[in-house]
Amino acid sequence: MIEETILDAVIIGGSYAGLAAAMSLGRSLRHTLIIDDGKPCNRQTPHSHNFLTHDGHTPKEIAAIAKEQVLAYPSVSWLDGRAITVNKEVYGFSVTLAEGQIFRTKKLVLASGIHDLLPAIPGFAECWGITAIHCPYCHGYEFRAKATAILAEGDRAYHLAGMVRNLTDKLTLISSPKNFNDTQLAALHRNEVALLDVGINAIDHESGTIHSLQLSNGETLAVDALYAAVPFQQRDDIYQQLGCALNEHGYIKVDGMQKTNVDGVYACGDNSSMMRSVATAVYTGNLTGAMVNRDLVEEQF
Repeated sequence: MIEETILDAVIIGGSYAGLAAAMSLGRSLRHTLIIDDGKPCNRQTPHSHNFLTHDGHTPKEIAAIAKEQVLAYPSVSWLDGRAITVNKEVYGFSVTLAEGQIFRTKKLVLASGIHDLLPAIPGFAECWGITAIHCPYCHGYEFRAKATAILAEGDRAYHLAGMVRNLTDKLTLISSPKNFNDTQLAALHRNEVALLDVGINAIDHESGTIHSLQLSNGETLAVDALYAAVPFQQRDDIYQQLGCALNEHGYIKVDGMQKTNVDGVYACGDNSSMMRSVATAVYTGNLTGAMVNRDLVEEQF
């Protein structure tokens, strides 16, 4: 079924970035559709932090309040579903859902986030976002002064070590010394960061709460938290269908106005920002909505 109305904007992804973009558009009286498949990357995370007015709330609570407030604007609607195909059209874009519906829109916002490629370590997936964590700003305060390990390599490992050492002196870096230069090794030693050149065979945990790491050398390391720098990929291939470029880190490339290299296509949230947090997602989404509205005004006025 093809929807005959041409919408002002379709937003693919209804988490914080997509909802923030929709609020800007709704307040500008733009006919906007949010399409969301209900699988946010932080669905296991028990509490969200470092976001004013909602510090310590669950991600689900924050998203529910946001959705209720956004959908109070009559020009914004929500559809549970998954966009699978997008085509460039004379009027803008057509968006086809897995269920078969087709929507037409002048502008397109990509806010579907990223997909973490978790290591095949037994127990890791169950702990991800709970005690196996990625960001000191999002999680670090809760694990201050706790026994902590870092699983990462090279410059990323060194960067995390400095950030986490500020929060705890019980820190072990699981990485090969070969990944660091002499200056970095000296700094790790000076700050009493233990360096273990081993692998992790399994994580002992209870409902996502880590008790210890089973190491490849047969030893056990008792920790309360494990920071991990894991690779990721974009959650879908919509950006590829449109010809949107990625930057050197694998994020959708946007300019200062959240525009991609494809005219009429914008991106916001985790898919286009290294700062992976609720606050950043809301900021980039808010900016995106404003830029979409501005471009529509310039085209129509």
